[in-house]
Amino acid sequence: QVQLVESGGGLVQAGGSLRLSCAASGRTFSSYAMGWFRQAPGKEREFVTAISWSGGNTYYADSVKGRFTISRDNAKNTVYLQMNSLKPEDTAVYYCAAARSSSWYTNDYPYWGQGTQVTVSS
Repeated sequence: QVQLVESGGGLVQAGGSLRLSCAASGRTFSSYAMGWFRQAPGKEREFVTAISWSGGNTYYADSVKGRFTISRDNAKNTVYLQMNSLKPEDTAVYYCAAARSSSWYTNDYPYWGQGTQVTVSS
C-alpha cells in the first residue's frame, strides 16, 4: 500500500515555473515506478511523465517534452515534477501515481494522490 500527497501547485504566469512534489508513505517507495498525470476541466486525465523505480528511465508526453522534468529521491520517498516555460494549456489538476512498472496508462496505476491545482495565466 502506498499513500501519495502532492504539493507545490499554484498560480503562475505564462513562461513561469513551478515544482511539484509528491511525498509517499511506506518503505517500498523505491520499488514503484512513479507517474504524473493531469486533468483539465471537461477533459480526460492524461499522461504527463513517468520515471522508473531507479530513476534510470524517464518518459514524457510530447506536449511537455523539453519543458518538464521528472525526478525522484528514494531516500526521501519523494518524486518531483519541475515545470518550466509553462503555458495556459498546462492548466490542470496534477496527480502523482504509483505503479509496479512505468506506464502511459492510468489503469496501470493503482495508487493515486489527491491532486494539486496548477493554473497558468496568459
